[in-house]
Amino acid sequence: MKEQRENKQKRGMMVSVRALFGILFFLLMIGTILLSCLFNSMFLERYYVSDRKNALIRVYTDLQNASVKDLLQSDDFDISLRQSLRQGNVSLLVMDSGTRKVKVWSADESVMEDRLYANIFGITPVMEEKEQEKETGGNRGRRENGENEEQGQYEEDGYISNYVIVRILEQEQPYTINVVLDRRGGTRSLEMWGPLGESSFFLLRSPLEDIRSSAAAANRFFGYVGVGLAVAGAILAWWLSRLITAPIRQLTEISDRMKSLDFSAKYEGRGRTELDLLGRNMNEVSQKLEETISALRTANNDLRRDLDRRNREEEMRREFLSNVTHELKTPIALVRGYAEGLQDGIADDPENRAFYLETIVEESDRMNNIVQKVLQLNQLEFGDGSVSMERFDITALISNYLENASILAQKNGLTVQFEQKDPLFVWGDPFLIQEVFQNYYSNALNHADGEKVIDIRCEPAGDLVRVTVFNTGNPIPEKSLPHIWEKFYKVDKARTRAYGGSGVGLSIVKAIMDLHHRDYGVENYENGVAFWFELDRSGDKGSS
Repeated sequence: MKEQRENKQKRGMMVSVRALFGILFFLLMIGTILLSCLFNSMFLERYYVSDRKNALIRVYTDLQNASVKDLLQSDDFDISLRQSLRQGNVSLLVMDSGTRKVKVWSADESVMEDRLYANIFGITPVMEEKEQEKETGGNRGRRENGENEEQGQYEEDGYISNYVIVRILEQEQPYTINVVLDRRGGTRSLEMWGPLGESSFFLLRSPLEDIRSSAAAANRFFGYVGVGLAVAGAILAWWLSRLITAPIRQLTEISDRMKSLDFSAKYEGRGRTELDLLGRNMNEVSQKLEETISALRTANNDLRRDLDRRNREEEMRREFLSNVTHELKTPIALVRGYAEGLQDGIADDPENRAFYLETIVEESDRMNNIVQKVLQLNQLEFGDGSVSMERFDITALISNYLENASILAQKNGLTVQFEQKDPLFVWGDPFLIQEVFQNYYSNALNHADGEKVIDIRCEPAGDLVRVTVFNTGNPIPEKSLPHIWEKFYKVDKARTRAYGGSGVGLSIVKAIMDLHHRDYGVENYENGVAFWFELDRSGDKGSS
């Protein structure tokens, strides 16, 4: 929960890609409109004048080539020239030195003649010069020319001009190009004039529209329309940003869940963009991370299990050594004590010496029995775990053992009951299963009391056969039942020592049955205790 809150806080502090995209798109549109207005104001007039100038130069080039080739009067050139003049919106006047019109293309020939004469004789004033005269007082006072200026005219050496040169564009070439202002109407024109051939002059004139006013109007139009376009663009950008950033939001959510080791989220996009490719790559990374972490967890669990097993084995070895030492300590002490007694001559009569020697032999046998049992248990628990599975008759195995051990039952005054006569075939290791039965029988033999009855039964139960060894006597205390299968555990230590028990027999039973992977157990009754184990039943019920 804490990590989720932190993730939400981080996302709250982050700038949304969708919002950032919308803002950038809006600013881009506003910037584009402002730059368009700025470029219109700064460069549109220059571009327009340059375009008109190039149109005049193209016509002049055609005239010059025709003049050199003496084609000015040819019909083909006339057609081509008129087309160029019409396309470029250019007026033309060509006059020879005798003031004869050679070529003319204009709606107002008189204006063309006046302008050609004014240019040839240099009587058209230049605006910069006249403005300078106004500022400094000049050679003429304001009262001398003020009246004419108010009427839109300049006076130059007695010549009253309605035109003024605003700007000189070209002067070093064989021709001159000027921007001329008509003071009467406030219109501008681009004029190109100069010699043509050896005895002619030409004038090319093209009107310049008020590009500044047009640019200002265009800028205002851009401003009005731009606001609406910017708003519409912002809405469109917001909608598009949702589509574009949806995969990014999905990938962000997936990465947050991957950070918490939650690999269930998958990218679902099916497109072919870089984001879709990234999403599919994240799916593969997520799957590989999940598999790797799963493998690491499995390996970690296996390692922990191995460590636990080794710790248990080490603990079992220490416990085993401690128990063996404890079990052997008493018989060794007795053997040593009786041997020293014989050595010191305490047993001075034959009867005492015989008792001492008998005790030494019994304790030696007890130590040998303990060692053999411990070795057997150690082999079962730490050996290769192999079991020689055979099909054998459990009835015959029990009957043969009871026949061989009948003298023990007679010696202790016990009644042994085993009513199973028919063969009953099972699967198991006959040698080890006999060891299990022998331990159960020996346990019953040593603990039988009351009626002193041992009842042995073999009961088929489906695919299994349960072998039960019951003996009358006192039940096992409930608190001891979970521990009786432990090595060297003794319910009644005094009684166990009296009959020479080692406390290892039931541990051997446990080890053998674990190797067979079959159940075993003990049950208390009011009049005794029953130990049992189960084996796989063979399909053949007949005799071998």
